[in-house]
Amino acid sequence: MPTALLSVSDKTGLAAFARGLQRLGYDLYATGSTLRTIQDAALDARPVSDLTGFPEMMDGRVKTLHPGVHAGILARRDRPEHIEALVEHDLRQIDLVCCNLYPFVDTVLKPDVTLEDAIEQIDIGGPAMIRAAAKNHVSVVVIVRPQRYSEILAALNEGALDLDTRRRLAAEAFAHTSAYDAWIAAYLRRQSRNGFPPEFSIAGLLAEPLKYGENEHQKAAFYRLGPDPGGIGGALQVQGGPPGFNNLQDASAAFQLVMDYAQPAVAIVKHMNPCGLAVAPDTAIAYRLAYECDKVSAFGGIVATNRPLDRSTAEQIVQIVTHVVVAPEVMDEARDVLVRRKNMIVLAAAAGRDGLFDYDVRSVPGGFLVQEWDRSGFDRAASSVVTRRQPTEAEWQQLGFAWTAVKHVKSNAIVLFKDGQAIGVGAGQMSRVEAVQLAVQRAGERARGAVMASDAFFPFPDGLEVGVRAGVTAVIQPGGSLRDADVIAAADEAEITMVTTGRRHFKH
Repeated sequence: MPTALLSVSDKTGLAAFARGLQRLGYDLYATGSTLRTIQDAALDARPVSDLTGFPEMMDGRVKTLHPGVHAGILARRDRPEHIEALVEHDLRQIDLVCCNLYPFVDTVLKPDVTLEDAIEQIDIGGPAMIRAAAKNHVSVVVIVRPQRYSEILAALNEGALDLDTRRRLAAEAFAHTSAYDAWIAAYLRRQSRNGFPPEFSIAGLLAEPLKYGENEHQKAAFYRLGPDPGGIGGALQVQGGPPGFNNLQDASAAFQLVMDYAQPAVAIVKHMNPCGLAVAPDTAIAYRLAYECDKVSAFGGIVATNRPLDRSTAEQIVQIVTHVVVAPEVMDEARDVLVRRKNMIVLAAAAGRDGLFDYDVRSVPGGFLVQEWDRSGFDRAASSVVTRRQPTEAEWQQLGFAWTAVKHVKSNAIVLFKDGQAIGVGAGQMSRVEAVQLAVQRAGERARGAVMASDAFFPFPDGLEVGVRAGVTAVIQPGGSLRDADVIAAADEAEITMVTTGRRHFKH
């Protein structure tokens, strides 16, 4: 008679799964609360101590760490000496292991969790059983997710599981314990705050497979950094079909941009760069101003706002083709409007939380890069006016808006801002002069009286001079060029004001 060992933290579907195994002739053994759940369902099950001949001890810390469990899991059925050892020591073969782990992630993400509470949620016996069963997957079925229960029961009902299925389950099991360890390492690393470790791993929970990646020939999937990470990873989809790889990237870029503003803001993004951005007293006005930045590029774009999406804003959004809308909340009155474009993806996303994997991670062939997120914003007190003319209060406000915006534009980046509206964006240019020219071209006559932000210093006065000729009256840039004196002199000659921040905002 086959033997199943069950020890799960997540009791979802457990009773039905145990009943299915019993109907298939399995003897059931279980630990602690798993045993109680099975017995409460009027099913026969025996405690794991019947396998080990030893009681659980130390508040359950030691219960499965015993040859009575691990020999039964690890014994190779094709090795007579392994089977003889089990018989000699009166140990049972274990043919199926169903195990998932203590809720470490859920525990450590609670705001009042203590280090002691977190440590107590580090599972030891569970990962050991899972890894043992996964190692011997040719003979032992290993299950770590309740979502697999019906699939496994159906396959067992038809006979033995084939090797491909067993191997897939084993890979899933190793991924489960690997992710668990990654969470623990991340938590302890955050407690010690010793910088980047010699070995770095990151864990994600599959949100959904994607139809394809950036292009149709690329496979892709979307993973969340935890059960409730906030941001795009924790977004609730209100309407629309499955989002694509590019949809999610652009939605993330737009949402990060607007969430950097304290005032109501709306951004319209195409290919990771804003083609529209405005700050206003309410989102309806902000959307209108953002749309007017570049009406052509706004078609087929991604819209994000940092305030709950209301009806008046939604009425404007549905006037043109928009692929994705993302907001912290989508009000019922807005949903009634947005449904007019049924294919439009609508996401409700809270601000991103300070999670355990709070890094900007990018892959390169043969490795990946890890850095802190760029969370620096506009700090007027830390900025320096380097020209003879001081900014007016109105210019200071617009300079702050522009500096926040340029942080989210691909380098080389130039943003022109006026009256709370981004009127010209020059993004991703190899030459800073060309980035200014592009921003000025898009702004047209609106550039007169605008402020200009540059994500890095002007290496020569030429880029500045393009903005001056267009009518820019104030400039904000990091400073630090060997020719700063020449650039400042050009600003003084044009009688404009220039502010340096001492900090650049490259974004690649």
